[in-house]
Amino acid sequence: MFIDVVPNRDSPPAILLRASYRDGSKVRKRTLANLSALPADTIELIRRSLRGETLLPAGESFVIERSLPHGHVAAVLGVLRRLELERVLASRPSPERSLCTAMIVARLLDPCSKLATARGLGETAFTTLGEELGVSGADADALYEALDWLLARQDRIERKLAERHLQDGTLVLYDVTSTYFEGRTCPLAKLGYSRDGKSGKLQIVVGLVCSAEGCPVAVQVFPGNTADPTTLSSALDKVRERFGLERIVLVGDRGLVTSARIREELLPLGLDWITALRAPQIKLLVESSILQLSIFDQQDLCELSRADYPDERLIECRNPLLAAERARKREEL
Repeated sequence: MFIDVVPNRDSPPAILLRASYRDGSKVRKRTLANLSALPADTIELIRRSLRGETLLPAGESFVIERSLPHGHVAAVLGVLRRLELERVLASRPSPERSLCTAMIVARLLDPCSKLATARGLGETAFTTLGEELGVSGADADALYEALDWLLARQDRIERKLAERHLQDGTLVLYDVTSTYFEGRTCPLAKLGYSRDGKSGKLQIVVGLVCSAEGCPVAVQVFPGNTADPTTLSSALDKVRERFGLERIVLVGDRGLVTSARIREELLPLGLDWITALRAPQIKLLVESSILQLSIFDQQDLCELSRADYPDERLIECRNPLLAAERARKREEL
């Protein structure tokens, strides 16, 4: 038996199940059934069965031994590539670029040590990340070597980010944080004010420059005993000298943009800034009746001027959430 396709002039071809037989010295065929109404995949199954193939249900033909999660890897990699982050790291593909990309994705999906990340990329992989980026054989040493490669490219990476996200006259956000160490081998690790509440631990201080939208553009690490305001000059050097921006508006909290930093660094460079007054300065404004709290009964923002702050705009607002939090603390105390 076989399946025969008979073309028709004015309609689709007829698909017939036929059998061949001998009539004397001649080979003839007869039609057993018309299969034209069957779906194409059913017709193909009949054709393969007539050829002698053994067909099995999909569930009986193989056994799933292991299935790696892939959806979250595809989602993060998709966003990363849409942002062209790989081209920011390096314009050409390389093993180091792939390793750095893998570490970024792994950090977002499951933050852990470099040793655990390497294990997650290798034979004990718990996602498809290592296979997707071709770094399944990487060990912890390879990841650390890729970080050294990344550090050597930091200036170029930051310049690329600055070209994308910063321009003259823009807001530049700057803030400082710290992180503590368990070991004692980092040359920058020092005792200092710990934001983590680990007063007996060595730490480093990290300064971050961001665009007005909050996109990180540049980062620098300082010894752990560095005072926050003293990191400002390094950030200004990056923005003005390396990124070539002549006019910016620096935005920082009151612990960073102090009166001394304004006087000694911002004013000589002709830069604008946005920061906050400290509590004692605000108290003086209230006591001198320049700032009247009753204003906030009618509006949430106001502007005032005072001779103590020449060429500066003072914008006042009332934060009801902060007021409620301070009232709660007073009650508890």
